Amino acid sequence: MDQRLPVFPLGTVLFPGLVLPLHIFEERYRELVRHLVSLPDGTPREFGVVAISRGWETLPTAGPSSVPGSSDVSLHEVGCTAELRQVTELPDGKYDIVTVGRRRFRVIDVDADSTPYLTANVEWLPEPAGQEEIANLLAPRVLSVFRQYLSLMRADTDEATEQLPDDPTVLSHLVAATTALTLDDRQRLLAAPDTAARLRAELRLLSREAALLNQVRAVPVPLSELAVPVSPN
Repeated sequence: MDQRLPVFPLGTVLFPGLVLPLHIFEERYRELVRHLVSLPDGTPREFGVVAISRGWETLPTAGPSSVPGSSDVSLHEVGCTAELRQVTELPDGKYDIVTVGRRRFRVIDVDADSTPYLTANVEWLPEPAGQEEIANLLAPRVLSVFRQYLSLMRADTDEATEQLPDDPTVLSHLVAATTALTLDDRQRLLAAPDTAARLRAELRLLSREAALLNQVRAVPVPLSELAVPVSPN
């Protein structure tokens, strides 16, 4: 069933179960936060996070998946809802919020006129059944390569690797969100049709990244500089 959802275009990809803190300073997104906070108790306080595929946001143009303001700006088709968990209102009227990714969706059309912020008609993308056996076989392999990747990224990985999830879907989202990948790589993982497909892709990506890290370990550049930064509001 389709649903109308507030949409927040960002230069990052959000995955279910992952934490996304945001500093809200634009008035239209302050209005979005005020709207969410005003919802009755028990109503989901969530909005859609959709990665910007081209350009940057300003104000509206026509066309599905377009971001207001320029014909050179568009959104990716698949996003993830962010559930509001914590709101701190600052003295100047801005907000610091903490959100957690909840569920994937596909954007059907974008409305830039009904509210100060974007809204979109979306189709939910639940995890399909039928691939559990394959996902259960792939998960230990991805976990092993991911541990190797983490050991190359930093020395003190023992505690972090002990806390890695066994659930294939949760693992696939964590790997996608925390590996130093391009936005396009992350977007393809978010849009993967099921957990098994996402884990297969992650095996290839992790092998590639581990090989690259092995090659640059002797280069005197902090590995933190290789990570892709999260875009601010």
